[in-house]
Amino acid sequence: MPIEVRPTTDRGRVAPSSDARDEAALFARVVRGDRRAFEDLYRAYHPRLTRFLFNMTRRPPLVEEVLNDTMLTVWDRPERFNGTSRLSTWIFAIAYRKALAAMRRQDVPVEDIGAETRASDDAGPERRLGDRQVRDLLRDAMEELSSDHRAVVDLTYYHDMGYREIAEIMACPVDTVKTRMFHARRHLKRQLAGQLADWL
Repeated sequence: MPIEVRPTTDRGRVAPSSDARDEAALFARVVRGDRRAFEDLYRAYHPRLTRFLFNMTRRPPLVEEVLNDTMLTVWDRPERFNGTSRLSTWIFAIAYRKALAAMRRQDVPVEDIGAETRASDDAGPERRLGDRQVRDLLRDAMEELSSDHRAVVDLTYYHDMGYREIAEIMACPVDTVKTRMFHARRHLKRQLAGQLADWL
């Protein structure tokens, strides 16, 4: 049975439950070479990584390729996870680096403004309506951002991660993440109007 990954709640902290322990146990089986456990882990991360990679690259042909490369690294080198961060942070960091490399290999950007919006992780009741309303507008407004700025916005608003965790994923100082978010928000506020702009 595939594991259910619990969404983060407090800006990057996982709500206390057995889910984190279940994921740790699942990954321990992956380290031991358990293919069934890896398939469960792949299914658990597929929708989250798909959304992140699409929002970062805006290149649909790259998404599945980078996602598969990411999970292949998880399978081939699980011992590289040292436990000093959350497992999701480690996996997203791999995906981020591989996406940058794949984008560098492709000189011509391939944008797909009309691509289907990926559903976000479950949000708290007070934010669910705002998330739903802003998702489509965010998708279009993010088109003019750089890939790094899109990655910061995606990890913040779609994965509810804090600046420190994002900095770890992107291998940059926390202040760099803050600067990127400042510029991204400034751009998005210009693109969005009324309450949706205030929501950012």
